Amino acid sequence: MRPDFCKARVGFVILAWNSEAVVRPCLESVLALDCTDLDVWVVDNGSTDSTPCILAELSSAHSNLHVVTSDKNLGTTISRNEALKEIESATDYICILDSGTVVNQAAFDQMVAVLVSNQKIGVVGPTMSSSDGSVQLSGRNLPTPSIKLGKAWPFGSVSKKAAKAEEPKTPIVNGIQDVGYLLSACWVLPKQVLDLVGLFDEKIFYAPEDVDWCVRCHAAGLRVVRCYEAHIVHEYQRLSHKKIMSKMNLEHIKGLVYYFWKNRYFSMAPEQIR
Repeated sequence: MRPDFCKARVGFVILAWNSEAVVRPCLESVLALDCTDLDVWVVDNGSTDSTPCILAELSSAHSNLHVVTSDKNLGTTISRNEALKEIESATDYICILDSGTVVNQAAFDQMVAVLVSNQKIGVVGPTMSSSDGSVQLSGRNLPTPSIKLGKAWPFGSVSKKAAKAEEPKTPIVNGIQDVGYLLSACWVLPKQVLDLVGLFDEKIFYAPEDVDWCVRCHAAGLRVVRCYEAHIVHEYQRLSHKKIMSKMNLEHIKGLVYYFWKNRYFSMAPEQIR
């Protein structure tokens, strides 16, 4: 049986990379959560700002906050996997979280209640909004090359049409919607689901590792859902959009090519998980 959040043992995996502006409020919000046992793993991906100092300060004050330090940016898959391997086997739930988030008790109570309500739900994500109140599309249809190319097109009408194609048309039932994938800025999943589906594919450096993992979750016969009633703050950094020829953008393109090759679709996503 899956326990309620307040009675659960929960492990958090949080990535930080030059996150000095956001990492303290993120961690303080996580450490304030009320559950039976809380274990927090932060991977510092080679930050060159004051992030390491902030993490050292907080970890010295909280014995359940563990910091894994890398001397360079390892991307989102290798670094997350390193922390996920540290999660104890007796853990009930795992939360994958970005350092640009601020969470709250009500959101986690609601998301875990969704997992408790249906054993076929493998992962749940919340409604995410930036601090200015703008709501993000946290649950999406699976990408296609045409959607990705359309969103990158510099003219508004094409990019707007591509963005619209990402919006799931599945019904929202009791505040829950089945989606193709969830942005990995905030996921909650049972530890047993991670054991079944596996770690992130380390052949992807940065994006779309979240899409690939959700496809594997679907393939395992589990649902991927967004909980509309759970709300958290997420400052959307969009690292791959800062410079057209940046390393992150190039790695994103490589990741997409690999993802479409691996999953063997190039026009329409598989119907059952679109």
